[in-house]
Amino acid sequence: MTPMPQLRIPATYLRGGTSKGVFFRLEDLPEAARVPGPARDALLMRVIGSPDPYGKHTDGMGGATSSTSKCVIISKSSQPGHDVDYLYGQVAIDTAFVDWSGNCGNLSTAVGPFAIANGFIEKSRLPENGTFVVKVWQANIGKTILCHVPITNGEVQETGDFELDGVTFPAAEIVLEFIDPADEGEGEGGGAMFPTGNLTDSLEVPGVGTFEVTMINAGIPTVFVNAKDIGYTGTELQDAINGDPKALAMFETIRAHGAVRMGLINDVADAAKRQHTPKVAFVAPPADYTTSSGKRVAAAEIDLHVRALSMGKLHHAMMGTCAVAIGTAAAIPGTLVNRAAGGGERTAVRFGHPSGTLRVGAEAARVDGQWVVRKAIMSRSARVLMEGFVRVPA
Repeated sequence: MTPMPQLRIPATYLRGGTSKGVFFRLEDLPEAARVPGPARDALLMRVIGSPDPYGKHTDGMGGATSSTSKCVIISKSSQPGHDVDYLYGQVAIDTAFVDWSGNCGNLSTAVGPFAIANGFIEKSRLPENGTFVVKVWQANIGKTILCHVPITNGEVQETGDFELDGVTFPAAEIVLEFIDPADEGEGEGGGAMFPTGNLTDSLEVPGVGTFEVTMINAGIPTVFVNAKDIGYTGTELQDAINGDPKALAMFETIRAHGAVRMGLINDVADAAKRQHTPKVAFVAPPADYTTSSGKRVAAAEIDLHVRALSMGKLHHAMMGTCAVAIGTAAAIPGTLVNRAAGGGERTAVRFGHPSGTLRVGAEAARVDGQWVVRKAIMSRSARVLMEGFVRVPA
């Protein structure tokens, strides 16, 4: 075999929220990878180091977890009034697959800083000191995100004293607004935010049981279930789930049947081709617990517990898009999330997750008999970890 040189592609490695990913400008990708298709998928898989039967990503930029096997492509926006288009690819770890079906709420935080640092925003528009709002078009799901980026001396401010549970070191706070985060249109008897038209449904899952769920399309399609209905307390950490193959198989079965009921796939067998969505999360009323870092959290500090699975494993903290689903569902009386939080009307919740707590707000209202959510808000942080060139075999 004739040795081939490596491709040298400009890239930036960023942390956004509790995730990390490799960011590219669309124009910097090889020509064949500038459009959707096998060439783009093959390139991103090789960048991350997938598929890796060893599950380590030793020969790539990935971290062998759902939070660190991510790629982002940024381009000048195709939408009026927006600054950039943001396309997100969730790269599978042990299979040759890139899932483009949803957004990453955590990496959304890093899109604004990346856009500013890479020339997508004219310098004349930036304040010398203050905050600049980058208007982002999330191309995977066709939604707007407002990214409030702090600016100091005309540059993106990355350091600060904002602490985010699940991230070791403090950084500058970035506020995200997810505009109209719920799906629109007509569902099966109601608005598509609730694809069945119901706030709760009875879901029959062969081999698992029949239990109550809330299925919602907001932020990311999510199936919520009560922790007690599937044998959990809601205070579990990663090892309790990820070290139990039977538990992981159960959650995947719930996910597959939920996806069919939500109309995302036609058959449970199709779930393997749609690994990123929907998410499965289980909820419980507030209770004292100890986080993965050993920090003690009292029940009085939170409104409820939520644990969510991503790409087949319990997430170490909380996916940003799933946090949007949590905030949205919590704002609507009658959902499992709202009931776990104590019921009633609310505009924000603070929930416990394996790494600590997170507050998310949502504005919900009933319009013409249907629930609508105008925006969801949360604070995250982002930081450039490395910038330069990523190399992959040609």
